[in-house]
Parts: sequence; C-alpha cells; structure tokens
Amino acid sequence: MVFSRGRGRGRHAQDGPVGPETDDLAPGNPTQGPYDVTEAPTGVRRLDLGSLQVPAIEGVEVRVQANPDGAIQQVVLANRGSALQLGVFAAPRTEGIWDEVRVEITESLRRDGATVREAVGEYGPELLAQVRTPDGGTDLRFVGIDGPRWMVRALFQGPAAVDPAAAATLTEVLHGLVVNRGQEAKPVREPLPLRLPRELAEQARQSPPATP
Repeated sequence: MVFSRGRGRGRHAQDGPVGPETDDLAPGNPTQGPYDVTEAPTGVRRLDLGSLQVPAIEGVEVRVQANPDGAIQQVVLANRGSALQLGVFAAPRTEGIWDEVRVEITESLRRDGATVREAVGEYGPELLAQVRTPDGGTDLRFVGIDGPRWMVRALFQGPAAVDPAAAATLTEVLHGLVVNRGQEAKPVREPLPLRLPRELAEQARQSPPATP
C-alpha cells in the first residue's frame, strides 16, 4: 500500500541535557526533529501512524506494510530511487540505546559478509555499510536518534546512503518526524506500535486481495 502526501517542514537540534528533576533524556528546545510529541511544532501536515507522525513532503511516497487490522509492520519512504526505512523503539528514561544497538547492527552485518564502518553524521555516530545482493553491492546508512524514552532508527538505502544531495529530501522528512511515545511502561527496545489512520485501515480491509 502506498500513500503520497503534500509538503511540510520542521527543524530541530538534537539532544539536550538530562534534567535533574525528571531524569528524562530530553531534547531541550528542539529546532529540528525527530521531535517528541510534546515539543513538535504545530501547523505542519503529517500522516499519523500512531507512534510516528510523518511530515508531508512533496515527492516522497510513504509505503507501509500493514496487517488486515491496520497494525503496521514496516514504514518505508521513497524518493528518486532512494529509500528511508523508519523504526521507533522504547528506551530507558535516563539513557539512550543507540550506542548498544549500533554495535549489534555492526556485528550482524559483518557476520553476513557486509563491509561496515562507523562515521560521524548530523546526529552523531552512524554506520555506513555495503551489502552483497544478487545484483551487486547495495549501500546502507544507519542513523540512530535517542529521544526521551524512545529511539528512532533510520535506514537510508540506495544513493541517499552515500550522497548528501540524494538524501536531502528524505532527510527533510527525518527533520520533521514526530514520535508519540505514550505513557505506558514498555520493555526496552520493544518496537512502539504503528497503525494506519482509521480511514486508511478501513480502506485496506475493503480492498480486494491483489491477483497474481
């Protein structure tokens, strides 16, 4: 299922200090996203997928794989031959988890024969990898952003993984992304729930299955 949207923007700085009173990992006056829902700018058109709200950016297709009940298994944004896969996970109140997750991704990729190196990007340490496919090598770039009790994992694929110009539009989506963590206690690293908006879930249920 593919959904395309119009244009919107949002900007924010990365993380701020941990507050001594709340012990939360808080962005602190963010000027670009991913934003926590409590600090997201208003007046921006977004596709509400539950724990993630995706800004409407011209030229970006939002592709989701969803169950018949509307629960989303995967979110991928596509633009000009590149893709950005998004995931959002529960994290502890007082510390981020991207450092640990990054090590595990590196080990997993190397076990599969991929070439992996670490670099420093806009959000701090990230991973650059090349994996083997039947059609040749594919470039990947893993970016992690620790927020207050959540972590966003962004996976750039194709030209956007290595070319900042090719990544510009998809990066704009990341800058405007909003996370709605909710207040429920969740195990660390558990994926936060993603769902289609009600009207789209109903449309998906009524759509006939695709024929081969």
